[in-house]
Amino acid sequence: MPCAFGYGETGGLEWAQEDPNYLWHTPFGEPKRLITRNGSGAGDAAARLSRVPPGHPEGYLEGFANIYSEAADAIVARREGRELADEVIYPTILDGLKGVEFIDACIRSSARNAAWVRV
Repeated sequence: MPCAFGYGETGGLEWAQEDPNYLWHTPFGEPKRLITRNGSGAGDAAARLSRVPPGHPEGYLEGFANIYSEAADAIVARREGRELADEVIYPTILDGLKGVEFIDACIRSSARNAAWVRV
């Protein structure tokens, strides 16, 4: 559980890697304050650099950006007549089907009092 603590002349800061959207600020002689990423009190500079709204974890947009970038690479490869093979990585229809099969197995297992079911 990597944490960072900092104490200076006017107070302290506390941040934990497993909860990266939160920063605790403790001004000397005052109660501890929670500052959330892109939330109230974070400041103009933080708001300018935060690309996702409060409540969405960092990486949310990057995940979609990766999928779109990989799909664009696949389209270019197809247009150039190149084999895709392992050149691009993005979810396929088969991946979606496997996800739905997993959810179906979870529902069937739940209906059988958490019994093992074949996927």
